Amino acid sequence: MSKLSHIDSQNRPTMVDVGDKVATDRSARARSVVRLPDALTAHIEGDEIRTKKGPVFATAIVAGVMAAKKAHELIPFCHPLGLENCKVTVELEGNDVVIDCRCRVHHKTGVEMEALTGASVAALTVYDMLKAMSHDIVIADTRLVSKTGGKRDLCGDG
Repeated sequence: MSKLSHIDSQNRPTMVDVGDKVATDRSARARSVVRLPDALTAHIEGDEIRTKKGPVFATAIVAGVMAAKKAHELIPFCHPLGLENCKVTVELEGNDVVIDCRCRVHHKTGVEMEALTGASVAALTVYDMLKAMSHDIVIADTRLVSKTGGKRDLCGDG
């Protein structure tokens, strides 16, 4: 018997059966950082970068929320969840665009993949909207910062 949760006794990939689990309040927070070259920071107006495609950070927020809600359509064994809340924030820290995605649900399985998907797609959206101005953009440090409500909690650093 495999110790991997998504591998069955015949060593085939499978979705985890959560039917016998108890629904609990679960949350997750993921972060992704987009590093901008100096040339792009000259285009920042207040807390936003505007391009021909529109406001970059506002668009990234919408894309991140949409992606978190569709994580189960993108990741083969991810359970479909009706998110109760998803909040994406985008902040500029020097040349870094810091994206946080927080998801919450009352369910039998966690929302880590939803939070990671939301942060990742928001970062990809920033890249997509700025790539015409520079290809020296780096998406980095995409990670799970914290999670609560499952077998074990993970408390992150910020």
